[in-house]
Amino acid sequence: MFLALKKSRLCKNCCLFSKQSIITYNSASGRLGSAAFPSGNVRSISTGAQQFSRLTERKNDDLHHYGLSSASISSKPPKDARVVICGGGIMGAAVAYQLAQRGWGQHTVLIEKGRIGEGNPWHFSGLLGELKPTYSQVLLAQTSLELIKEFDRKGLPTGWKKTGSLNLARTRDRMTMFRRMKSQSVSWNVECEIVTPERCKELCPIIETDDLIGGLWIPNDGVGNPNAFCQSLVKESLDKGVTVVENCPVIKINQHNGRVKSVDTANGSVECVYFVNCAGFWARQVGQFSEPYVKVPLHAAEHYYLHTKHICDLDSSIPVVRDLDGHIYFRENNGCLLAGGFETKAKPAYEDGDIPASIAERYLPADWDHFHPLLEELLRRIPSLKEATLERLSNCPEAFSPDCKWIIGEAPEIQNYLVAAGMKTVGMSAAAGVGRAIADIITQGYSSVDLHELDISRFLGLHNNRKFLRDRVREVPGLHYDLNYPFHEFRTGRNLRMSPIFPALKEAGAVFSQVMGYERPAWFDKKNSLDEKGVPTFRVANTDGFGKPHWFDHVQLEYENCREKIGLSDYSTFTKIDMWSKGREVVDLLQYLCSNDVDQPVGSIIHTGMHNRHGGYENDCSLARLSENHYMMIAPTVQQARCKAWIDRHLTPGGRVSVSDVTSMFTAICIMGPFTRIMLSELTDTDLSPKSFPFFTCKELDVGLANGIRALNLTHTGELGYVLYIPNEFALHVYTKLMEAGQRYGIKHCGYYAMRTLRVEKFFAFWGQDLDTFTTPLECGRMWRVKFDKGVDFIGKDALLKQRDKGVERMYIQLLINDHDPDIDLWSWGGEPIYRNGVYCGQTTTTAYGFTFKKQICLGFVKNLDFKGKPLPVTNDFVLNGDYEVEIAGIRYPAKANLHSPNLPTKYPDQEREAYKATRDKSDDTSLLAYNK
Repeated sequence: MFLALKKSRLCKNCCLFSKQSIITYNSASGRLGSAAFPSGNVRSISTGAQQFSRLTERKNDDLHHYGLSSASISSKPPKDARVVICGGGIMGAAVAYQLAQRGWGQHTVLIEKGRIGEGNPWHFSGLLGELKPTYSQVLLAQTSLELIKEFDRKGLPTGWKKTGSLNLARTRDRMTMFRRMKSQSVSWNVECEIVTPERCKELCPIIETDDLIGGLWIPNDGVGNPNAFCQSLVKESLDKGVTVVENCPVIKINQHNGRVKSVDTANGSVECVYFVNCAGFWARQVGQFSEPYVKVPLHAAEHYYLHTKHICDLDSSIPVVRDLDGHIYFRENNGCLLAGGFETKAKPAYEDGDIPASIAERYLPADWDHFHPLLEELLRRIPSLKEATLERLSNCPEAFSPDCKWIIGEAPEIQNYLVAAGMKTVGMSAAAGVGRAIADIITQGYSSVDLHELDISRFLGLHNNRKFLRDRVREVPGLHYDLNYPFHEFRTGRNLRMSPIFPALKEAGAVFSQVMGYERPAWFDKKNSLDEKGVPTFRVANTDGFGKPHWFDHVQLEYENCREKIGLSDYSTFTKIDMWSKGREVVDLLQYLCSNDVDQPVGSIIHTGMHNRHGGYENDCSLARLSENHYMMIAPTVQQARCKAWIDRHLTPGGRVSVSDVTSMFTAICIMGPFTRIMLSELTDTDLSPKSFPFFTCKELDVGLANGIRALNLTHTGELGYVLYIPNEFALHVYTKLMEAGQRYGIKHCGYYAMRTLRVEKFFAFWGQDLDTFTTPLECGRMWRVKFDKGVDFIGKDALLKQRDKGVERMYIQLLINDHDPDIDLWSWGGEPIYRNGVYCGQTTTTAYGFTFKKQICLGFVKNLDFKGKPLPVTNDFVLNGDYEVEIAGIRYPAKANLHSPNLPTKYPDQEREAYKATRDKSDDTSLLAYNK
């Protein structure tokens, strides 16, 4: 079958080819070819290197239309500045503009190795949408849209046009996702609407709707011109004193004592205080221009834009359309159609890691075979596209991070070295918001938006491995339009970090999730663990739905074992940092960094927060005091690079405190349940009685024939038990002894999902899921761990004292959902809005099914908002005297609110287990009452 993209039904102005020419698309072979080209103009449809270069030159010649002139741009940088920005694309321009807005224009230099805006090709989609996957990204996108509209009102070129965006759904799960997004939009202040297929047709008459179930309409979205916006940002920056330098490659970033000192370029050196890497898909290479090098894990993938010639009677007001199940999008573009998509398996670009400097050398030919599936979906969704005349198919590389998120923040390797990269195809949507965040960090020391999920310190060196990135970039682009099922797992880059007991866990039936490159069991399923030859297979966890998951029964058995027998779990992924000194320097440092009193007797475990100047959590950790001047810090897995960088920033010169990441030196095995003390006593000579080894203390043990094992009497889930930090060479021996001794007590392996349920039932907050850089101990019920009277000032103390006196404006609570059938109804997975007395008041963070309560359990924060949306103080009475509902995909379920950790019934009650509360101890209420008086 042949589909023709031809001129016969178009007006004379639409003609690209001679009368005899016709472009044929063979759906069998997937090739776009020529039929009857007597005039030899087959090259008129190609996008060869010469045309690529010519069009780009034309685009750069248009800079004068935006008010820029070569006279206002230098070719040599000044000798000194406060801030040097590398990269004259839309991201670098946005950072320069936002700094200039804060009065730093005269102290800022924007350096571009080519010409300004050269990295913003003319064929970019320019889609501007505010509904992003997370609240932080929404805030950044909303900031960008506000600035674009402001520029437009001032008459500065941006290409802004309000079109709205229409997201289409072909499946039930897609509609469920849309309903979840619609529910979340209330929390995020984004206007959107669930629409029928008929309404989809009204909004965009050119689409085929026979196979649709519905859609999501976002009326305030629009489109813009990235190049025009970039030039407007640069023009405004120049007017405010920013120095702009073209044709000036950055060669080296120099540091002294761990801080940025200067930047070397091909045209001279610049002494500076801050360096901002906005080099787009060159950001990874620029990261290697320093010593130590800064990891910016990015890899380019081929990305395609299909442009038609002018189409008669095409309504200029049609919305941006995203057919997510077809992995495509399209928009009207000056009387033409611009279309593209995100294929499920992308093609890496520049696989050798060498990205050419010149535009002509960066040219990538259009691969019609690769684009074929997307073209088929476009023709299916827009039947009239068959009658359109093609102008070109542009193959433009885009850089993606390993987790498909933006990369923002201060590099952990060098202080005052900031990065803003990995914006993928939404640079215009992100630029102004990200630029503002970077400018805030530079000028005031912090961002007004919580950036922990986007922070560059979420990566390790393994994420910057080129082969890893090359494999991962095949998978990442497709995530844009994939169904956002809970607990997404990547398929590439697996079997990378494994504890020594990994083979044994795999043989036991582990199904693995991955975090920070580490393989950790999500659940265990022994029956289905072998291949056809009887060999244990590596299986990746998945949750393909929004209702009751297929792993439910496995997790329930593991949960019950932890509560009533013995469960064994691999905790090796947790971050482990050793800190020591000859004198009391390490104690003094930790007293300054931590809000709890860390100067406790040797053998104590201190659970504490490390806070920023606003009292928010930069880290939430446990400190085991191994000796007078030696601590072992246990922190969340995702904190491995981040928490060490936070500590390093506060070290005094001279190296009096040693800090070492020992995460990979120890295998951590957690045993939990009522019989753990009895079982472990059989394997060690150490007295484990409560008097000798009480809860929340640590000792060094021998287990079996192994020695030097750091044993912590805690579990991170509130159950009785121990975490054993075992030198790797002994790990398999200790694991084997535990499993052998545990047989008489019914020991079972337990995965991460069971641990999650245990801690949610016990009302335990985790950093990165419930706690972030804007959450304080007073808000999450941990004020009893803050020791204002320890005699030492700590970071964030003043802010916490002010908040204590003023009262909190949001409070962390637990909600038990009622009238909910877990077998039929959709589950809560986090991010759902919470309503109090019918009025929106907050959002859930972590959720799980509580096997003891036999209910869905949600953790989250609630606010007391007045009729204008202004937050008022939240009290215990406010929380307890409300009627609550949690909205799951558009349906509200009644819920009961808890302020304290509930007492869970068990066959083997234990005073130690019940005495420990991770969230809001009863004594906390008394303290708050006294302070409020």
